[in-house]
Amino acid sequence: MALDLRICPACGDRASCPQADRDLLRCALCGHQWPFRRLPLFALTGPSAGGKSTVGPKLAQRLTGEALVLEQDVLWTGALRDDEPGHPAFRGAWLRMAAMLHQNGKPVVLCGTVAPEELEPLPERVFFADVHYLALVADDDTLRRRLRARPAWREWDEPRIEEMLEFNRWIRGQVPVVDTTKAPLDDVVDEVAEWVRAKIGAGIRV
Repeated sequence: MALDLRICPACGDRASCPQADRDLLRCALCGHQWPFRRLPLFALTGPSAGGKSTVGPKLAQRLTGEALVLEQDVLWTGALRDDEPGHPAFRGAWLRMAAMLHQNGKPVVLCGTVAPEELEPLPERVFFADVHYLALVADDDTLRRRLRARPAWREWDEPRIEEMLEFNRWIRGQVPVVDTTKAPLDDVVDEVAEWVRAKIGAGIRV
């Protein structure tokens, strides 16, 4: 059986739009069906400087043996740096990677700035039982200060900072949030870990 869930293990066809029925994948070409693990995906999102990269390593330690915590920016390179709205090549590659990792039996927590509409329409969305979103946010003054303090190579000029502040305000109305403005790091990690555990424990098969 191929670990790339788009590839039919019977005829070898690679699906551009995978077909799934609960825990079965189906080849549109030959009709072959085969089982796969359809786990939830956890998207830890929020604006840059919201705290994702700081929380991620500690969250990985906290969830050892329960979930895999990954930083999406490690694939922001080469051909995946597409200029299309929503970056579908980049997002799709991560969904395929997460789905492949799910076949090992542990759900993935994917850390990175993403909006639901950038994942939900993708063909690879079919590989997941659910996608759960949680955003780490902060007040505008705190985010502005954090972004201005970043090294020059990260290119956070004032117009780009204002765009991120706009996203910070917008995402608050889209998904549940954890405010990191004044919260101690360990408290934030605790809250995110409990969010993941609660979703896993709420009747989700892992």
